[in-house]
Amino acid sequence: MMKQPIKGRPDYLLLLLTLSLVSIGMVTIFSASAGVVAVRYDNPWHYAARQGLFAIAGLLTMFICMAIPYRTWKKAAPILILTALGLLLLVSLIGTPVNGARRWISIASFQFQPTEFAKLALIIYLAALISNKEERIASFKRGLLPILIVVGLLLALIMLQPDFGTALLFVMIAITMIVIGGAHPGQLAMLGAGLIPICLLLAFGKSYRINRLVSYLNPLDHASGTGYQLVQSLYAFAHGGALGTGLGHGVQKYFYLPEAHTDFIFAVIGEEFGLVGALFVIMLFVLYLGCGFRAALRSEDTFGVLLAAGIVTMIGTQILLNLGAVTGTLPVTGMPLPFISYGGSSLLLCMASTGILLSITRDMNKRAVLSEHPNSRKKRK
Repeated sequence: MMKQPIKGRPDYLLLLLTLSLVSIGMVTIFSASAGVVAVRYDNPWHYAARQGLFAIAGLLTMFICMAIPYRTWKKAAPILILTALGLLLLVSLIGTPVNGARRWISIASFQFQPTEFAKLALIIYLAALISNKEERIASFKRGLLPILIVVGLLLALIMLQPDFGTALLFVMIAITMIVIGGAHPGQLAMLGAGLIPICLLLAFGKSYRINRLVSYLNPLDHASGTGYQLVQSLYAFAHGGALGTGLGHGVQKYFYLPEAHTDFIFAVIGEEFGLVGALFVIMLFVLYLGCGFRAALRSEDTFGVLLAAGIVTMIGTQILLNLGAVTGTLPVTGMPLPFISYGGSSLLLCMASTGILLSITRDMNKRAVLSEHPNSRKKRK
């Protein structure tokens, strides 16, 4: 009789947290958009239905990525990064302009944002490249320079769109993975010194970015201009108080807070569910990131450690930038809130990334089962 192969179970807590966040996002998107789209499209389900389709596609993608052994992505890394570079170049040439930026490729009635795919492609590529180099990462010419060239090309194409928030996210991902990979401290200091003037140039190189920083420092002084969205967001939190107005009873989403279902959706949560609801969502995010860190710490190989750490850094940084912008503690960067903000590309990225994390946890648990299996004990003896 043939023995059944031992399969590791995934991290069910991580899976539950993901499904909870997506469900909260679906409910909040409908609440935030129903009144506006009922007037605009004569269909209150317009955005919620579209997000629902992406949620179903995201679930399938997540389970597929969970079933694929995570080490398989190491072989696909060169193809993924070349595809990402090609898509970013394509969007700069034929991308659909929205609010002065070319960040989307339109296919029929749907829009695809290549930078979302590029985020995961960069993480997989850097994890593969750094794990292959091992101790050579401490060498600038053979270790760090090839990484900087790839990251530099991606950043250049992203700033052509332009998308400062995503460029900042890419820098954070690259630095985190380089540090974990074992780069020399002196090289990191030189890299940091070189990034400071570049970031300052990018931050102050355009007048609208300067206006964002000025309105961030004094939003009430610019309440009718560049600070309008932030002020309306703060009004939403103030109106919600401790317990909120109740689901569907928020006011700011009705033509006060622009695009409330996207980047500023957390303000709707704060108004309708109050401080308690907002803290509950933050707790879910903290637990999610904790599960991701645990996967990184318990992975048996360098590639798995870097892959999990890169995914956690990507999602964690997006959470930080979004919540900071919505609450006025950080400048507005246009970063969506993972799993919750409306947007198919972002949701698919987060679900695929979670699937890879679940694949890593399956491998961890499989090794734990094998270590306790009687036959494996005999082999070790």
